[in-house]
Amino acid sequence: MKKQIFAALAVSTMVLSCTKSTTKTETTQDETGVTSTTVTTTTSKTGTDTVGIDRTKESINTKLDAAGNKVTTASKEVSSDMKEAGKDIKQGTKEIGQDIKEATAKGAAKVEEGARKLKEDLKK
Repeated sequence: MKKQIFAALAVSTMVLSCTKSTTKTETTQDETGVTSTTVTTTTSKTGTDTVGIDRTKESINTKLDAAGNKVTTASKEVSSDMKEAGKDIKQGTKEIGQDIKEATAKGAAKVEEGARKLKEDLKK
């Protein structure tokens, strides 16, 4: 979208710079005293080189295409990096969850062992 806007702006600037307009205003009065005003605008092209304009337009389009390709490539790389980071986070979360389960199991075993020893001590 931006490419089309910039290209249209560049082309319209070049087209506007290639024209020359002249405005002429005439006021006339007839025998009855009625005044009429006539405005005449003449637009003419100046002797500019259209080949140069076409070259400039192509150059702008090429640069805009290159910039668009860079943005597309960068967005693909960012997307790929984000997916990789998501996989790393998911793997890390799994590992932490497993560590918590193991620690909980060990803690529960120690509590059960302590309760069993306490029960034996109370029997003595």
